[in-house]
Amino acid sequence: MDHTAHRQHEHVHHAHHGAGTSWRMAAQATLHCLTGCAIGEVLGMVIGTAAGLHNTATVVVSIALAFVFGYALTMRGVLRAGLPVRQALKVALAADTVSIVVMELIDNTVMVGVPGAMDAGLSQPLFWVSLAGSLALAFIVTTPVNRWMIGRGKGHAVVHAYH
Repeated sequence: MDHTAHRQHEHVHHAHHGAGTSWRMAAQATLHCLTGCAIGEVLGMVIGTAAGLHNTATVVVSIALAFVFGYALTMRGVLRAGLPVRQALKVALAADTVSIVVMELIDNTVMVGVPGAMDAGLSQPLFWVSLAGSLALAFIVTTPVNRWMIGRGKGHAVVHAYH
C-alpha cells in the first residue's frame, strides 16, 4: 500500500471508528459542497431565466452545473495533493455525489414549489429570495446527511485523507 493510500485508509478507519463526527465538521463539509452547488445552481437559474427557457430546462441546466462546479471544487483540492486527474475524479465522485443529490433535490423542489419563483425575472426579489431560501434549506437538510456519511468513513471523509 503506498503512502497516500495508507493515509486514506487510516483516516477512513479513524472516522468510522472514532467517537463520532462533530456537527462542525459536517457543517464545514456541507458548506464546501454548497459552495460548488450554489455556483452551478445560481448560474443555471440565471442562464435559464435570462434565456427564457422552460422551467424544466432551467432546472436541468442548474442541476448539471451544480454537479460540474461541486465536483470541480473538490477535484481542485485533491489535484493539489498530487493525485492524478482520474483518481481525483473518483475521489470527487465518492465525496460529493450524495451531498449534491440531496442539495439539488431540496433546492430545486423549493424553487419549483414556490409559486411564481421560477417565472419571476432576475430583477424580481421573489426569484432571489426563493433561491437563497432554497440553498439555505438545502444546507440545513444536507448537514445531517454529511455527518452520518463522514461518521462512517464515506462522503467528505474520503477527501479529508488528502488534506
